[in-house]
Amino acid sequence: MAAEAQAQSELKDFGGIFRLDGKVAVISGGSRGLGLHAASGLLQAGCSKVFITSRKAQACQEACDALNALTNKAPGAIAIPVPADSSKVSEIERLVKEVEKHTDHVDILFANAGATWGEKFETHPDSAFAKVMDLNVKSVFSTIQKFAPLLQKRATLEEPSRAIATASVAGLRIGTLGNNATYGYSASKAAVIHLMNNLAVELGPRHILCNSLAPGFFPSKMASGLMGLIGGEEKLAKTNPNGRLGRPEDIAAAVVFLSSRAGSHVNGAHLVIDGGVHQGRIGGLPNL
Repeated sequence: MAAEAQAQSELKDFGGIFRLDGKVAVISGGSRGLGLHAASGLLQAGCSKVFITSRKAQACQEACDALNALTNKAPGAIAIPVPADSSKVSEIERLVKEVEKHTDHVDILFANAGATWGEKFETHPDSAFAKVMDLNVKSVFSTIQKFAPLLQKRATLEEPSRAIATASVAGLRIGTLGNNATYGYSASKAAVIHLMNNLAVELGPRHILCNSLAPGFFPSKMASGLMGLIGGEEKLAKTNPNGRLGRPEDIAAAVVFLSSRAGSHVNGAHLVIDGGVHQGRIGGLPNL
């Protein structure tokens, strides 16, 4: 009986461990794909404001219209469109100013904007490599740098703010080679993982936790071309140890976890979301 009483005394109430009630989030590349899935998850977990940004104003507005139509978000919760080109520092600075018109702080920053380019080694253009590195790496750094004051505003030891960046399993292993090689993309995603490791140490003492996601294949506009070359979604799913591709709830749950109290001691980590593919070779076909 004494042992049982001792065990009961050690039990904790974990109610609301994944809740984000009242939190404010900003998502770059949030108008479609992984960013939109994450926005949906954040709103349904209780966020009061989620700012959606991408280059195209219409896409931002359409995404926010869909998010604001969700029936199970908190009363008064809202998605706010703020179009901006994350590849330009001046645009990121403008984005911060626009966000400040609605809030004096940010709790969650999801740097998700990205691009890829496929071309064989001999003709892989310098301009494409530079574009991918600029958007996938430099803009992640610049976005976190410019939003850091807002992330610090209400961050505490007990309730730290979060900065999350989208990397990829292509940054952990050999990606696509051959006629559609993605050298810049693979290098950029490896750089994102290491960048977030560095920022975790730099910003952790400021109560900003920095982590990255390393997704495998999720059906999306960016991935559709490569998936088609490999043989399509059905064939690709069969090569996955988990027997399927990524689903919207997979990315949404990962972002909610890292943003919530459940992830409050996770810093400088990369969370792989690929069903186990990174243990081998994508579809067994890295040369396309």
